[in-house]
Amino acid sequence: MKTILVSLLLVSSAWADQVTLKNGDSVNGSILKSDTKTLQLKTEYAGTLTIQWDQITAITAAGPLYLGLSDGQTVIGAVETVGGKFNVKTQTAGVVSAAKDVVQFIRNEDEQKAAQAEIDHYRSPRLVDLWTGFLDLGYAANRGNSSTDTFTLSTIANRASTRDKIEVHYTSIFAASDITGSRQTTANSKRGGVSYNLNLNKKAFVFGLVDLETDQFQSLDLRFAPAGGGGYHAIATMPTQLDFRVGAAANREFFSTGLNRTSAEVLLGQQFTHKFSERTSVQEQLVYFPNVSDTGNYRVNFDTSAVTAVRRWFSWQFTVSDRFLSDPVPGRKQNDVLFSTGVRLNFTK
Repeated sequence: MKTILVSLLLVSSAWADQVTLKNGDSVNGSILKSDTKTLQLKTEYAGTLTIQWDQITAITAAGPLYLGLSDGQTVIGAVETVGGKFNVKTQTAGVVSAAKDVVQFIRNEDEQKAAQAEIDHYRSPRLVDLWTGFLDLGYAANRGNSSTDTFTLSTIANRASTRDKIEVHYTSIFAASDITGSRQTTANSKRGGVSYNLNLNKKAFVFGLVDLETDQFQSLDLRFAPAGGGGYHAIATMPTQLDFRVGAAANREFFSTGLNRTSAEVLLGQQFTHKFSERTSVQEQLVYFPNVSDTGNYRVNFDTSAVTAVRRWFSWQFTVSDRFLSDPVPGRKQNDVLFSTGVRLNFTK
């Protein structure tokens, strides 16, 4: 009989947490974690339940639970709701009271360890960690009175932590046609580069980058453009990010006509990302390079993509990439615009 009683006490202590709802119901179990939207409660009879946070009126838990407050403080201890407030009985500071609307998260000990490990990982990742990105592929062909092929490829890989961000990008288009019996190249351009951002605080950052470009029909054999400066995270929310950048750049150009030129430039740019839903997002970047060596001339780089996810790893994209040069070599147009649509393959590490 004594053994049975001890077993019952152990079972009840394992499921000692209680969550009270607006309708008066109480659910017993073991609190795992919560954010400002939902709370997860592990029960003996129904597995893990997800409860809407706004439906909860009271919590009682022997703990220890970790409560993260809106002022950045984390309090640890047993929790009891008194007068609509969460009272946390801590070992060092006595009882700490917090209104429900200032509680940003609740975690049990295992969930807190996992969350802290993730934070530490982002603070001090290895160089091979945290890489994400995508590969865009597009192909169009025509057969009949004419034979044409167009192939586009674009890829971006980035590694972002709480401290810094590395991004590598590459875009190319190649097109060829056969109308008169001889095959001719009608488009052939490549654009790529690498950039590095270092966060000084939550809003300010410094950056360095190098862009490389070649375009057969602009007679551009190579453009080498290193740049550096500072930036500001104007918006940094879950659905929307907006950054502004200002700095200095150098532009070294080699043309197949024999013209080579070097100039100093100012860099003025912005980068915008917005997620409309779980499936649809848009990215846009505009950078303006006024020439300070040859006043009045300038370059503009503009890139934008609209993406619709079909699967987690597979999306459909439409991309516009524009390069404007105010002073091209004689006989060449100022603007080169690349339009691309096709599949996007996402990857993460």
